[in-house]
Amino acid sequence: MYDYDFLNVYNGRRTPSTIHANSTEMTAYFRRYLFQKAISVLKWDNVPDTWSLDYMLYVLYACGYVCVLKTDKYGVIPQYGLRSGYNIYYQPKGFIVSSPILGSQERTIGIDGELIKLTPDYFGILDMIDYYADLLAVAAEDLGINMVNTKLAYFFAAKNKAFAEAFKKAFDKMQSGDPAVVVGDKFFDDEGNPLWVPFTQDLGKNFIAPELLQMMSSLEQKFENDIGIPNLNGLEKKERLISDEVNMNNAATFSKGEQWLDNIRISLDRVHTMFPEINISVDWRYSQNESMDINSRSVADGPDDI
Repeated sequence: MYDYDFLNVYNGRRTPSTIHANSTEMTAYFRRYLFQKAISVLKWDNVPDTWSLDYMLYVLYACGYVCVLKTDKYGVIPQYGLRSGYNIYYQPKGFIVSSPILGSQERTIGIDGELIKLTPDYFGILDMIDYYADLLAVAAEDLGINMVNTKLAYFFAAKNKAFAEAFKKAFDKMQSGDPAVVVGDKFFDDEGNPLWVPFTQDLGKNFIAPELLQMMSSLEQKFENDIGIPNLNGLEKKERLISDEVNMNNAATFSKGEQWLDNIRISLDRVHTMFPEINISVDWRYSQNESMDINSRSVADGPDDI
């Protein structure tokens, strides 16, 4: 276990704010949700039956690359490994795979092994996942707090502890949905006035749950924009969309994903060259034409409109 001071120093190197949702189950939920969404963007075909596609994708997207090598027992397989050495362009020359089953094996890229690379810098997307998961977890916590804080509250005037407990039991029944809570005369003063008053504020003004839900939806759309999933990206609020707006949104949606797809395809070409028995192909699960269709919903007719 780490103490508070250590966590402060560690988190201070990651984000400038002192508010963090890291290492919570809420953040873990969003991290898992966003990661699975990210690996669903591309569709893989002709993956060998002996390969675990789930394993390969998790390694590829988490680490930024996955090693491909041929073994005597299992044939050509994908494995997690560490890059080793550098060439004249500071690109890795090889990789080391170590596992209880395979032992430790060092391979040279282009000679007896290859890498399937996701990003140009050989890093995964966990930093992006963590960023959005942290924001969504904070927003979800704010949503829960706001929903609780906008409930109607009451003040109770109790003469002693016994009266206080009686008020609590009656309030619990009311909050649990009991339509008729029967109370005795001890809940009233000598003149018959109730010993409780509602604590009323402008609940409608303080209720910002719809805005928080919209913000969470906007954060998820921004994440989808980063990984290449077609989305409206805020354009759904506009009555009229001109062609340039839709085209700019499509470009923003596919720019980073296109780079990932290009890196994977170049890597697969090298894998096919070294291991002819492997014939994996990859493409968009959602095409740019589908993105255009999504962004063109409810668009008004006009000479400059879609």
